[in-house]
Amino acid sequence: MYKVALLIALSFCLALAKHEQYNGYVVYQVKVVNEQQAQQVNALENQLGFDMWSYATPTRPGLVLVPGSMRQRFQNAIVATGAQYEIQVENVKDLLDLEDQLLAAASQRSNSTSGRLSFDTIHRYGTVDAYLVDLARKYQTVSVVSAGKSFEGRDIKYLKISTTNFQDSSKPIIMIQSLIHAREWITLPVSLYAIEKLVVDITDRDLVDKIDWIILPITNPDGYEFTHTNTRFWRKNRSTGHMIGNVCLGVDLNRNFDFIWGTLSSNSACSETFHGSGAFSEPESAIIRNIVNQYRNRLELYLDIHSFGSLILYGYGSGELPPNGLTLNVMGVRMAQAIDAVKWKSNPNYRVGNIAMVLYTSSGGASDYVQAVGVPHSFTFELPAYRNQQNSINGFLVDPDFIEQAGYETWEGIKAGARFVLEFSRSKK
Repeated sequence: MYKVALLIALSFCLALAKHEQYNGYVVYQVKVVNEQQAQQVNALENQLGFDMWSYATPTRPGLVLVPGSMRQRFQNAIVATGAQYEIQVENVKDLLDLEDQLLAAASQRSNSTSGRLSFDTIHRYGTVDAYLVDLARKYQTVSVVSAGKSFEGRDIKYLKISTTNFQDSSKPIIMIQSLIHAREWITLPVSLYAIEKLVVDITDRDLVDKIDWIILPITNPDGYEFTHTNTRFWRKNRSTGHMIGNVCLGVDLNRNFDFIWGTLSSNSACSETFHGSGAFSEPESAIIRNIVNQYRNRLELYLDIHSFGSLILYGYGSGELPPNGLTLNVMGVRMAQAIDAVKWKSNPNYRVGNIAMVLYTSSGGASDYVQAVGVPHSFTFELPAYRNQQNSINGFLVDPDFIEQAGYETWEGIKAGARFVLEFSRSKK
């Protein structure tokens, strides 16, 4: 018991030092009343370099991370737009320290069993990577594929789950990916939970027998590891080819795909939404492209898991709708209803819609690219911003209490989408 307490204390002390860069950072909530205000507020991301955690719309307040030294400048800029603001988090470092403390304690009392990953903590890249290899060794329905290397040389692996070794061309394929944005930790348990229900603890046999699955748990391993070791809110990958001097590393991988690339994103390397030097300039986005193109003749549903916002979004980011926009909306509503039926009451119901109409215009997105190359159903999920009982942990931060629930409720939505695919596939034949 003493050793456990000591380990927790040491972890907490390390966390205190690790997050010093965020000391004094503030999270503001911003409310706008019309589209003009929303555009002016959201433009501050590129104008002044603020980190927009969520974009303000007339129906949804935005959240903005602001350095303490820029508080007054930010407040003046918001007042100039006519929007309203309030401080939601006075010092972000305090919440980061709390998150580390909660996760360290959860890790020590983890209920994991031999050969299975637990759902009460957030697992690091090395643990997940080894787990994928182990599953492929133990289960005949599973094969692990090394799709290529990240910028820093980490292996990007995905699982293929199939009762027919992907040889039955009549079976639809569903692809799930998470952690394209490094700081969105809560998305990883969704992919791992899906693997659990398709391989280890099968409760819906028809979804295993009738569908082939591709699951890519850690799309951006370099950025993800950096959020654990250095900068918790790092979003991009870690490429250095676009740096300004010795600063401004990385590309927003979800702006780096070849769909109206570079038109509704940032060309500043210092921006959180920097689109890179060209479509697929980054190895991580090119890997996703290659997987999609390899299987797109059978790929029926693509799910890109993000956080946060309780949203299910479909293309296109320009505001134009795909020809099957109505079908996408119907399918999205089905998935949302399945999640809402089992979600915690404290979290809002999911909203469904076109990304530009619900959130903001964007270009170079992964789900847009996948839709455009002919995959009929492509969605972005935005998981809830869970608030714990103290109403403190929120946004990208993770409370261990929510980890398994996030996997469970999102899996219910994925199952609804999978059953829609089976209906759709049958109707095509």
